[in-house]
Amino acid sequence: MPAKTSLDPEQRVLYGDNLQAPPGYIFDAAVATTFSLDFETALAAPVSLALFAAENRDEILRHPLALLEGAERIAGRLAIFTDAGRILASSAPHSRLCSLLERTIIEVTAPQGGAFHPKMWALRFTPVQPNEPPRLRVLVLSRNLTCDRSWDIALTLDGAISRRPRRGNRPLAQFIRQLPDSACAAVDEDTRALIEQLSEDIRRAEWSIPEPFDSVSFAVNGLGGKPWQPDRCARLGVISPFCDDAALDLLASLPHREPPRLISRSDQLAALSPDTLAQFAQAAVLDEMATTEDGEEAEAETETLQGLHAKAFIAESGRDTSITVGSGNATRPALLSGRNVELFATLTGRRSRVGSVEQIMGPQGFGRLTREFRPGELAAPDPERRAVEARLEEARRSLCRSELTLHCQPAETGDTADSLWSVRLVPTEPLPLESMSALAVWPITRGEGHRREALEALCAGRPVDLGAMPLIDLTRFMAFRLMDAATDSSVLFSTGFDLAGLPAERHGAIMRWVIDSKETFLRYLQLLLAELGEPFAAALAAQTDKGAGGWRAAADDMPLLEEMVRALCRGGEQLQAIERLISRLDSAEAGGPNPIPPDFRTLWETFRVALKAKESTDAS
Repeated sequence: MPAKTSLDPEQRVLYGDNLQAPPGYIFDAAVATTFSLDFETALAAPVSLALFAAENRDEILRHPLALLEGAERIAGRLAIFTDAGRILASSAPHSRLCSLLERTIIEVTAPQGGAFHPKMWALRFTPVQPNEPPRLRVLVLSRNLTCDRSWDIALTLDGAISRRPRRGNRPLAQFIRQLPDSACAAVDEDTRALIEQLSEDIRRAEWSIPEPFDSVSFAVNGLGGKPWQPDRCARLGVISPFCDDAALDLLASLPHREPPRLISRSDQLAALSPDTLAQFAQAAVLDEMATTEDGEEAEAETETLQGLHAKAFIAESGRDTSITVGSGNATRPALLSGRNVELFATLTGRRSRVGSVEQIMGPQGFGRLTREFRPGELAAPDPERRAVEARLEEARRSLCRSELTLHCQPAETGDTADSLWSVRLVPTEPLPLESMSALAVWPITRGEGHRREALEALCAGRPVDLGAMPLIDLTRFMAFRLMDAATDSSVLFSTGFDLAGLPAERHGAIMRWVIDSKETFLRYLQLLLAELGEPFAAALAAQTDKGAGGWRAAADDMPLLEEMVRALCRGGEQLQAIERLISRLDSAEAGGPNPIPPDFRTLWETFRVALKAKESTDAS
């Protein structure tokens, strides 16, 4: 019998730990997919990737220099695909740094009309030593890119790139390659090239199979063809937070030795037919005590989940046990109709090592967190509530799949002290939102206090004036609050649109907003001069202005000259980053003194000449 089951709840790993490069390697490129995301978690992820930050999400978010440098270092090397309209929003303003994710976050729709639901990362790492080969990692998750406190499952596979394609990787590689084809807006050629290269690497990946398993395989639903479903087996266990009668009827027919076991959520089990539940040997739910485990705090006004969110299908067949994890629930759209895009990974090994269904789902394993479901403990869902949710969802889809665009231009305010920009939301045709009573919209950087009522105009096909705003507040991400006409129920979400007229200096203005003093400029230089993945860089970024202590005293005396000379000898890439930084800060519109110290400008002119000379020598 195994010492620990494969889903032992004591074996817990933080999300950010899964993104850390292997020893001796640094981040190179990644593609991620998620059903939903929040801006703050998406903004913190690049810090974990590029700066080896060990802090949790909330700690990282307190350090804008780290967020800025993380976004700068992964620019063009990370693409995150998410279901259109599933970006969580807030009534409060989001950080202006979120606008730096406009190229990174790509909204998509499911080809068969359901939800784009997979949760996956495909990462490539390059070696610090040039004689070592690159490494790959795939994460197959049940968790979205959000700050929820749910119980989830993650599979981490590390591997190397082999010379020949591996047949078992084909579904995953094809899934990654097809991602740009589902995008709501055009995907730029650089991002397409990144995805194509990662897809090819994954196709040739040779994985290190984690103990105690012997093999791994992948499956994708929702892209055409017959949907993946568990095979017939001797025994079956199902962990699925969401479920319905149709899918559970199918699953109950698969095992031939005994009825299957089921772990789900109370509200989902309460909605099932008694005949469906009668087909299962056990129906359990997460014990209330398990939902009080320490975790990241839920944010107000977001669709944050708690409790069970893990998905797994455990099957015994012959002498083997297989565990399938991923995004798919035991529902019709996930397993039967193929409307949802879902990703699955199946690990298989000897039952004597992996464990049986009873061991994995029982008191020795994940079952220690559960209790038996008591029929009648919750009332069946109100049909009217489901109808309201359906109307709000249909309105959300109409907004996200419309051809709305944003247009900005200099505002005619008559005030030359501050440069403002006017923004309009422009439809190409009237939107079908008749079942809604109100629709408010605002840029995520401004907050709900700057909302504009847009329902009447969009239903008539007219533009919506979003007001005038500073350059640093311009963003393609809009927050929407939809209200149902019959019940006044509402939904809050964010989505992005093409932004015409965006001035090139907006990026520099955001940098100037963060780097607003000599001290922050010098600290940011230290980040630029640090090697990619250097742990010291994260520690440096984590220092705050108020708690800088010895850093502030040493700022004027830090050995910048020596570090810049070393950067020049290493090839000059970091110095080129400094040149871009100075150009952006000089071109940005911002009040207050320029943060670049005059003495550094003098020093930099010498390095600028040396850098150009080196580039000319390298080119000859």
